[in-house]
Amino acid sequence: MTTLVKTPVDAPVAAAGRGPWGLARAELRRRTSVKISLAVVALFLLMAAGAPLLGALGGWSPDTFDKSAVDPYLGGQPLGPLGGISADHWLGVEPVTGRDLFARVVYGAQVSLLIALTATAIVVVAGTAAGIAAGYFGGRTDTVLSRLMDLTMSFPSLIFMIAMMSVAKDVNRILLMTAVIGLFGWPGIARVVRGQTLSLKHREYVDAARVGGSGPWRILSRDILPGVAGPVIAYTTLIVPGMIATEAALSYLGVGVRPPTPSWGQMIAESVSFYDTDPMYFIIPSSCLFLTVLAFTLLGDALRDVLDPRGSRT
Repeated sequence: MTTLVKTPVDAPVAAAGRGPWGLARAELRRRTSVKISLAVVALFLLMAAGAPLLGALGGWSPDTFDKSAVDPYLGGQPLGPLGGISADHWLGVEPVTGRDLFARVVYGAQVSLLIALTATAIVVVAGTAAGIAAGYFGGRTDTVLSRLMDLTMSFPSLIFMIAMMSVAKDVNRILLMTAVIGLFGWPGIARVVRGQTLSLKHREYVDAARVGGSGPWRILSRDILPGVAGPVIAYTTLIVPGMIATEAALSYLGVGVRPPTPSWGQMIAESVSFYDTDPMYFIIPSSCLFLTVLAFTLLGDALRDVLDPRGSRT
C-alpha cells in the first residue's frame, strides 16, 4: 500500500494561482511601515472629514477668541503649561487671540488635505490622459504633448504660483491654489505613463485586439490603462506629500489660504514669532504636517516597490 505525501510544492502553486493585485496586497500586508503609514493617513483623513464634528466635540470653533485663556500683561501668552493645554483647550490656544489650537489644527487638516488631494486628482487625470495619448498615438500627437511637458517642467512654477496668488485678490483662494498647483504637476506622471504605454502598445494582446477590430478607445481603456494602473497608483501616492508641502509653502509665504481660514502652513508661519515664548504653537502644526508627509512618502515608496519594481530601481 502506498501513502500520499504532501510536498511543499503546494504553497508556491497556491501563490502562483493568485493574480498580480492579490500578490501585491499580500506583499504590502507583510510590511510594518505600510500598516503604520496607512494608520496615520487614515487618522488625518478622518480628522479632515470629521472636522465640524471634532470641532463641536472640543467645544470651540476655529475663529472663536478666548481672551480668558491668554495673559494680556504678558503679551497675550497662553495661561498654563505647554501653550495653555487644559480640559477646555486640548492642544492649547493661539497666543494673543486665544483661539483653540485643536479646532484650528483639525480645520487646517481639512483645508490642506482638500487642496492637496484635489490637485493630485487633477494631476493624475491630466497626466495619465496625456501620457497614454502621447505613447499610443505617437507621431505629431507625441511631439506636441512631449514639447508641452518639457515646457511646463522647465517653467519656474514656484515663482509663477507666488505671482499668480499675489495678483488674484477677489477669488476663491482654495480653488485657485488647487488649479495652479495642478497646472504644473501633470508632466511628471505623464512622462511615466508615456514610457509605460510605449512598452505596452506593441504587446501581443494589444496587437490581437487591434487585428480583432477594436478601436483606439477600446484598446486604451481595456488593454493599455490596466497595464499602467500599477505605476500610476504608486506615483499618485508619492505626489500627495509634494502637494501638501507646496500648499503649506505657499500659505507660509503668505500667498496661500488667507486668515481667518486655518491652514497648517499659515499656522506655522504665524507661530515663528512665538517660537521662543510658546514653542507648542509651532510644534503642533509642524508635527501634523511632518507626520502626514512622511506617512504618504513611506506608503508611496512601498507601493512603488511592489507595483512598479523596475521604476524603483531607476
